[in-house]
Amino acid sequence: MAKKQKKIIGSEEWCKLTKLGVPAIKARIDSGAKTSAIHAYNIHTYRKDKVLWVNFEIHPLQDDRRTIVRCDAEVIDRRDVKSSSGISEKRYVIKVMISLGGSRWEIELTLTNRDAMGYRMLLGREAMKDRFLVDPSESFMDGDISNEDIEKLYVKIKKPATGLKIGVLASNPDLYSNERIMAAGEERGHDMQFLNIKQCFMKLDAIEPEIHNRGGKVIVGLDAVIPRIRPSITFYGAALTRHFESIGVYTLNSSQAITQSRDKLFSLQLLLKNGLDIPTTGFANSPIDTDDLIDMVGGAPLIIKLLEGTQGTGVVLAETKKAAESVINAFKALKANLLVQEFIKEASSKDIRCLVVNGKIIASIMREAQPGEFRANVHKGASTKSIKITPEERKMAIKSAKVLGLDVAGVDIIRSNKGPLLLEVNSSPGLEGIEEATGKDIAREIIIAIEKKLGWKIPVTDPA
Repeated sequence: MAKKQKKIIGSEEWCKLTKLGVPAIKARIDSGAKTSAIHAYNIHTYRKDKVLWVNFEIHPLQDDRRTIVRCDAEVIDRRDVKSSSGISEKRYVIKVMISLGGSRWEIELTLTNRDAMGYRMLLGREAMKDRFLVDPSESFMDGDISNEDIEKLYVKIKKPATGLKIGVLASNPDLYSNERIMAAGEERGHDMQFLNIKQCFMKLDAIEPEIHNRGGKVIVGLDAVIPRIRPSITFYGAALTRHFESIGVYTLNSSQAITQSRDKLFSLQLLLKNGLDIPTTGFANSPIDTDDLIDMVGGAPLIIKLLEGTQGTGVVLAETKKAAESVINAFKALKANLLVQEFIKEASSKDIRCLVVNGKIIASIMREAQPGEFRANVHKGASTKSIKITPEERKMAIKSAKVLGLDVAGVDIIRSNKGPLLLEVNSSPGLEGIEEATGKDIAREIIIAIEKKLGWKIPVTDPA
């Protein structure tokens, strides 16, 4: 009997998954991967005639979160799958019919969040066995699909912007956190606008107060603004936020909350006043008081922090008293305000970041500094992992966000021999590390927080 001729396909191909209602999805062809996977989120299981089924949603098109396909499928298995990064994850497995290269056959697909990956689908070697040969130097050997044709295929599926009008007030539209928030809002049907802080200016007027964008265009009709202000432009960013508030736009994190959270000394005073424990901290204006300042926090080693620093910048570990004196006096000579803080040795270069949204902890991770670094530098190349925090840590994180008036906050805590200690509360927390470590869609939770505050609900569509 003649051996069946295998078709040659490239490293990426368009596939069709009729059973799932996906007319076209670009797949990465990877013979190095055993299993196949598809990007899925909002995964929920249920029973139908005593059989386990799974309901989930798919973004079939890369960089497009407004095109959503809702799917149901019978669960055939749940198994541990190791990702390309070496992390093992328990995934639901379903069977679907796939069309590719003129053939149509049944394959197994695992459901996982591939939001950060280059392709929404991965086709592994088990699905291709005895059917295809892969030429990694080629692409779309079964035919490419133009953007215009994709638009036609998904025109009935794309979600229109029928929701709120939300502005993201920030500096860099390409920053991961800003991109994720924009995409999450569009996914839920909102009209999202990126507002560059440096390109916005204000008109203060008793009758017609306005905010303009570069070119003189007046920004109107916003229901809400999400301020994500860099520390270096806190003054102007907070002023813009305050002006939005004055014209009746809801801001997720008020100008007052942002301002007081950015003032490290004031925020620590507020937190202490409300019964929240922090490492022993000293503050002085004159270099003459350096010795007393060092002794006040228990001597060296100690931490020296610039009041204006953030995310590990402007933070120094002084291991000896002489080193501490040199650093403090150097900063003072530059007329820089600084805090001196006790060094918590037992923290072992680790801290906890809790993400608080609307009074609830959405996610928690442990961050550990690279070897040779100390805890203040956990932001720089740190290893992260999802953790379960203690009830005491949970209470501390929620209360600290409430004390500072923040609806969204990144709360940093360290574990010490005397219990958890509060380090800092960030009004514009980054999402990349915590989303990757926990697999949670935090950007979506931020959008939902706005919806709840404004009493907006996703419209129920008429099945007809």
